Amino acid sequence: MMKQNEITPHLFRTEYSKIVAVLCKTFQLKNIEIAEDIASETFLKASESWAVHGIPENPTAWLYAVAKNKAKDYFKHFAVFETQVQKAIKPGGIEAECDFEFTNQNIADSQLAMIFLVCNPINSAGAQICLALQILCGFSIEEIANAFLTKTETIKKRLQRARNNLRNDNFQIKSLSQPEIKLRLNTVLKTLYLLFNEGYFSKTNNLPIRKELCLEAIRLTLTLTENILTNTPQTNALLALMYFQSSRLDARTNEKGEAILFNEQNKNLWDKWLIEKGNNYLINACNGNEVSKYHLEAAIAYWHTTPTEKNKWQHILQLYNQLILIEYSPIAMLNRVFAYAKVYGHKKAITEAEKLNLTDSNYYHGLLGYLYAGTDIEKAISHYQHAIKLTTSKIEKQTLTKEIELLKLKKDKKTI
Repeated sequence: MMKQNEITPHLFRTEYSKIVAVLCKTFQLKNIEIAEDIASETFLKASESWAVHGIPENPTAWLYAVAKNKAKDYFKHFAVFETQVQKAIKPGGIEAECDFEFTNQNIADSQLAMIFLVCNPINSAGAQICLALQILCGFSIEEIANAFLTKTETIKKRLQRARNNLRNDNFQIKSLSQPEIKLRLNTVLKTLYLLFNEGYFSKTNNLPIRKELCLEAIRLTLTLTENILTNTPQTNALLALMYFQSSRLDARTNEKGEAILFNEQNKNLWDKWLIEKGNNYLINACNGNEVSKYHLEAAIAYWHTTPTEKNKWQHILQLYNQLILIEYSPIAMLNRVFAYAKVYGHKKAITEAEKLNLTDSNYYHGLLGYLYAGTDIEKAISHYQHAIKLTTSKIEKQTLTKEIELLKLKKDKKTI
């Protein structure tokens, strides 16, 4: 059973954004901060009450009941009810409106509406993603900064400007038209993609994997597939990618929490059910002629999870070649070089890698360390040491240090 210091942060991650979304949708709030305050007060009460009385049998239902009562009290006792909310709710007053429930359908509808509202073209694409990560997904400013590889102060200012823009644009949750959904869907998908990646390869709190973020990203993407307007090939491709990647989560760390490289993973730990789900959604994604970055990344993940080795890396390399034409990124280029090494050998791959000259990237030096390991131990160790200096992740440092130790043992055996 989870302890309070474990379950409260877990519930905050999974339930805070749901409470905010339902409150905003129910009361048509222009200032989202009201809903955020109510949600925060709910969790504050939970931490205080549970410390004394223990965790209730159904903590999620407890949170929803408290949030509902706090919303009712807020609009009863503060002038904002008369001045800002009363005109937006039904005749009969707050008593009637507070009969709302946190049903699965209401939560799903509210969150879907919220994420499309937050992804408003009035803000830049980057600001939309930051807002959605904070409001819908519960990211802290630090986590958003890590996802964007940006300073926290920059993210803080971006969020403040974006919130002001929403407020000035008469922020309200409402049903969106098909053109509005079509306009904003790409940003929504990118937000969920970033959310999953933060869980799959976390840089926060020295945790290599945060399964709850992966699960949250999958849940939100599933919500998109359940709506006819958002059940697109891109959405299905993204969901396929998430399922394929999630299938290997248990194999990516050992019992000590240390990272396990792909080549060393125990394939028996790969979740076959999740792989099959990925296959199903990848088939759905191929309904049409569209080929997006999500299609290509899902196809790469598919080949990673297939048991066959025949032509596997040739297929993966071809897919990376297509991917960098659609959306170039340093990480994609480095992953391409890894696949290139599998097909053409490490010597040729070193030449490909050094052409990139990504000397400020720990992944670049980590890859070169791996490529040089078989032929030049000194160079391999040097690159691994560079990678250690550049990364802020404790787990990455441990993994790289372990590789250096293995290389030193290998070198010592050769000199004996």
